[in-house]
Amino acid sequence: MRKRKESETPGIGIRAHQKDGSPAGFTLIELLVVIAIIALLLSILMPALQRVKKQARAVGCQANLRQWGTIFLMYMQDNDGYFAYGDSSGRWRYILQDRHRDRKLSPCCPEAAKAERNGGTYGTWGGGSLDDDYVAQIDYGSYGINRWVYNRTEDRDDKNYWKGNNHRGTNNIPLFQDCSWYGAGPLDIDLPPEYEGHTASTTGHWRGDNMRRVGLNRHNTATNIVFLDITVRRIGLKEMWTLKWHSNYRTANVWTKAGGVRAEDWPQWMRTFKDY
Repeated sequence: MRKRKESETPGIGIRAHQKDGSPAGFTLIELLVVIAIIALLLSILMPALQRVKKQARAVGCQANLRQWGTIFLMYMQDNDGYFAYGDSSGRWRYILQDRHRDRKLSPCCPEAAKAERNGGTYGTWGGGSLDDDYVAQIDYGSYGINRWVYNRTEDRDDKNYWKGNNHRGTNNIPLFQDCSWYGAGPLDIDLPPEYEGHTASTTGHWRGDNMRRVGLNRHNTATNIVFLDITVRRIGLKEMWTLKWHSNYRTANVWTKAGGVRAEDWPQWMRTFKDY
């Protein structure tokens, strides 16, 4: 029987050769198969890569908050445990500049480094500055102070202010966190955001529904907070209502499991989130 030459029509497992003896290129079908495999692998890997990137940004956010918390702690140590007086919009920036002018700390969560992403732009409202001194220092950021930690002594809600860190349970008292404004003063009666990204209060004042300012879905149904003991934790959005924001804050309020909240009480976009 005559042996088939490689130059003849190949069978299974035999690759065709060109007339000069060099191997022929890939066929169109082979190229399409390779492209399809690459596309399939990318479709599998891309979501995983995005998750890794988001996790990295969340870790970066916590690192930022830990540095800010350290600066605030040093300020309180220099002032017998008391925090800054008042609640000026730029007060936390003043602390940084007065105490550590050489420190360069980021005012932005990595998930909100751009004004159009995940909230965080502030400094102007309706075309006018809320605080010229503040805006002169920084007109963009994505963190905010818990206003109830200020050392206020001349205010209608004076009894609610922590004034510093000379308290028990500081690991449950928020100090500085992801925020859509330079500060927020949450109350235990505050309503949740009606939709993702909803930060406006019903009163137009910092004493109205400020939980919306800190209830940002930046970290996969959660936010980051540095507490008054300078620990940093990832906090579920519904968990925000269980924290001790001010000295008379009811942690078993109507938006908690202890207060009897039901799944249908939450806005639609939050109903699948973990309850606390």
